[in-house]
Amino acid sequence: MLSVRARHRLFHAGFAAIAATGADRWLAPAARGRGVILTFHHVRPDEAPPGAYAPNRLLAITPAFLDRTLTALRARGFAIVPLSDLPRRLAEDGEPFAVLTFDDGYRDNLEHAAPVLRRHGAPWTLFVTHDYATGIGRLWWIELERAIRILDRVRLPEVGLDLPARDDAQKSAAFAEAYRALRAGPEEALRAAALRLCVEAGIDAAKIAGELCLSGSELRELVRDEAVTLAAHTLSHPMLAKHEAAAARREIVDGRARLGDLLGRVPEHFSYPVGDPGSAGAREFALAREAGYRTAVTTRPGHLFPGHAAHLHALPRVSVNGCFQTDAALRALLSGVPFLVWNRGRRLNVG
Repeated sequence: MLSVRARHRLFHAGFAAIAATGADRWLAPAARGRGVILTFHHVRPDEAPPGAYAPNRLLAITPAFLDRTLTALRARGFAIVPLSDLPRRLAEDGEPFAVLTFDDGYRDNLEHAAPVLRRHGAPWTLFVTHDYATGIGRLWWIELERAIRILDRVRLPEVGLDLPARDDAQKSAAFAEAYRALRAGPEEALRAAALRLCVEAGIDAAKIAGELCLSGSELRELVRDEAVTLAAHTLSHPMLAKHEAAAARREIVDGRARLGDLLGRVPEHFSYPVGDPGSAGAREFALAREAGYRTAVTTRPGHLFPGHAAHLHALPRVSVNGCFQTDAALRALLSGVPFLVWNRGRRLNVG
């Protein structure tokens, strides 16, 4: 299995090759489809130097790179549209379109992303996890990062790991190994392990959501902005496919109702937490449709094609990754070319 660093080198090389050969131009007509949904998480200044321990760096881009992304979209002829326009746009011929989505409900989206988006006149969607907005949710990947930052050894007997973590390199390796092993098992065990490490490190995990995520009052103020669509991201951010159907239904259905109560407006769109095939599949797609959402988005990578009009609850997205904040990466991602390879030539990945 490739290390994180090796995978990043491979991706950088791939993006550079696409740019150098001009494949982002001559293959785009076949690869780009009708449009693209972009995924963001954090937008904030990058304070970690290269090589520093920052294992969740992939989830954060700088405001400057967000600005470059929006500029690149306009330069390549994309119309930036609200998520509510997507079904109509899929059914029509016309200019390519882009939808901007931000997952989880982080406060830095309001502080750092919103001014950039406003300057570009760009509509955007914020997928909100109810329990984060009420301050009771668990951001286990942040817990794991912060605990390993403090600890000099990471002991996870439940998955057979006992890892050194004395410097940045060891901490990065320990996080990657712990993340891989814990993600492979039950989510309850993952959350319990992250919490135990926090206790060992002296971290109050219960305070993280309130620190990082927008509160209900902040969201109710934001909902007044016509450029913003507030949408649902479950009650507690579980990997839905790992849970029994009743629990998944509660997260999707009750999440919609309770977020509606919190915001004063029932959300019409939904994002599956984590969103890969191991977290959301056919059962979850059916549940989101039955719950009354107009659309639901995954993190399965790809552009949008006319066939997605029949699968509005299994929509792909393209992640704007904090580890690849380069013009070459942007050109490749917006062309759709990498996904011809990733999806083995398939335009639809909705099973």
